[in-house]
Amino acid sequence: RVDITVRFADTDAMGHVNNAKYLTYCESARISYWTDVTGEPVRLGSEGAESLILAEARITYRAPAFHGETVTVETRATRLGRSSFTLEHRLTACEGSGPSRLVAVSVSILVRYDYAGDAPVAISPAHRSAIEAFEGRPLEG
Repeated sequence: RVDITVRFADTDAMGHVNNAKYLTYCESARISYWTDVTGEPVRLGSEGAESLILAEARITYRAPAFHGETVTVETRATRLGRSSFTLEHRLTACEGSGPSRLVAVSVSILVRYDYAGDAPVAISPAHRSAIEAFEGRPLEG
């Protein structure tokens, strides 16, 4: 779970959060999920290490969010493949301590990638175990 305060710069001429910002919110959630669950930071490609790349992102918008509100992104893994995995994101918004409302749902497919070798690599058994333990169930591709 990641809480993001909507900045004025996140809004568009219509006064609501610009559609592209929702994907940025999901990006923050993906990075937090990986780091929190596996204990491994997401590294830059220039560091020559294994890291993650985003292969696909889908989003469905349900309601607008506005400046000053808090958007909460809840993330869970739903599939583990050999080198890829799927995350689902649920984005809700609220003002202050008011009720929250669903503003978007999103799906991200990430690939474990070796930047030095310039190729996808298998998700390690340790990472697979950490993700399944966090989710409380086995995840199959």
